[in-house]
Amino acid sequence: MAGVAFATAALVIVLSVFNGLEDLLRSLYGSFDPELKIEATKGKSFEVNDQLLSRIKAIHGVEIVTEVIEDYAYVRYRESDMVVTIKGLSDNFISQHRLDDHIDEGKLRLREKGVNFAILGRGVKYTLSVNLEDDFNLLQIFYIKNLKVSSLINPSQLYAHKGIKPGAVFSIEKTYDENYIFLPLDFVRDLLDYGNKRTALEVKTTPGSNVRSVQQEIEGALGASFVILTNEEQHKDLFRLLKIEKLFAFLSLSLLIIIGSINIFFSLMMLALDKKKDISILSALGAGQNLIRRIFLTEGALIAFIGTASGLILGGILCWMQDRFGWVGMGMANAVVANYPVKMRFIDFISTAGVVVIVTFLVSIYPASRAARFYAPDLL
Repeated sequence: MAGVAFATAALVIVLSVFNGLEDLLRSLYGSFDPELKIEATKGKSFEVNDQLLSRIKAIHGVEIVTEVIEDYAYVRYRESDMVVTIKGLSDNFISQHRLDDHIDEGKLRLREKGVNFAILGRGVKYTLSVNLEDDFNLLQIFYIKNLKVSSLINPSQLYAHKGIKPGAVFSIEKTYDENYIFLPLDFVRDLLDYGNKRTALEVKTTPGSNVRSVQQEIEGALGASFVILTNEEQHKDLFRLLKIEKLFAFLSLSLLIIIGSINIFFSLMMLALDKKKDISILSALGAGQNLIRRIFLTEGALIAFIGTASGLILGGILCWMQDRFGWVGMGMANAVVANYPVKMRFIDFISTAGVVVIVTFLVSIYPASRAARFYAPDLL
């Protein structure tokens, strides 16, 4: 029973940790990436006009549509420089409240009183040594133009250049923090000379709306020229990898349960041999082979059910304690969260209990049948 209980608890804990990691990734990407993202099926950008925006906004469940221009740029601040991804966003991006809980310094804004502001990732801020209180030095952003013929006489024609004041610093996840700068849409449009072209449209749905239903309605309204991605579909490879890892962890620990059930098999076999005389007495008292078989199957069932129930309770308690007190840390100073995240799901408890019960029942069949062979009707 102890072997079954510990194997069951281990399986519950591991599955809960994978659930916690999946939820953590969803929360991180949900802060940076939109609920729905509209991109062109072909090409890097597409034309956006009032008619297109009106069609999207008219769909039931759409609350905010944010225009986006995203590209690489060279950034310099004082004596430091680096290559970053600039993301131009229309003013209604602030109304999506995706960065509200992730601002480390400054004030969340893209434009205020006619002044443009940049929102930098924490890693970008550290690399460039940006001081938000410095009103004299601007963030210099350079964009290389796609010129067919380079100019050796006037090198400034090779690139576009604009300055902007740093206004805030966000911190979400290392990949984003070290590579992204959020800028006003008009600022990036003029820098890149994009005109009415946009690289994406980001959609925020109304609270309580079904994101999948809204996605399908937008697909029907826009046609095959556009692809609409949910938050999970924007990172489908990562989430698929996480699900595969969870599946293999489940299979590996199920194998551990199978190995542990060998103990049950040999225990029942030894019990059948040890109770050979008792079986003969039972048969002499009128017990048939089916009754003797059921006795040993019941023995295996007791081990399975009591061990499984104890393991589920133990695993649930340990997961609750980890979630409440965070006893097991990530072991990294710069980790996104200090402790391993856990989330218990009812389906994991059901699947774990099902595997353990089925395995232990199967390994009990042969010892029960072997015990029934000791039936001695001639003693009646």
